Amino acid sequence: MSKVSTYISEAFEELRLNVTWPEWAEVQRLTIVVAVFSVLFSLATWGVDEFFAEILTVFFNWVKS
Repeated sequence: MSKVSTYISEAFEELRLNVTWPEWAEVQRLTIVVAVFSVLFSLATWGVDEFFAEILTVFFNWVKS
């Protein structure tokens, strides 16, 4: 159990002393960029899904008739 606590304390020490954290303004800017691209990607995925759903509907209606 002491190995686990040593590992955790060393990990926190590493985060506190050796990690270069970005400025808050950069974090906000990059968060907005990620959110915008996530929305755009989800809209593109939805559009492709709707397109293929329509193609399949037309195909199956053609096969059924």
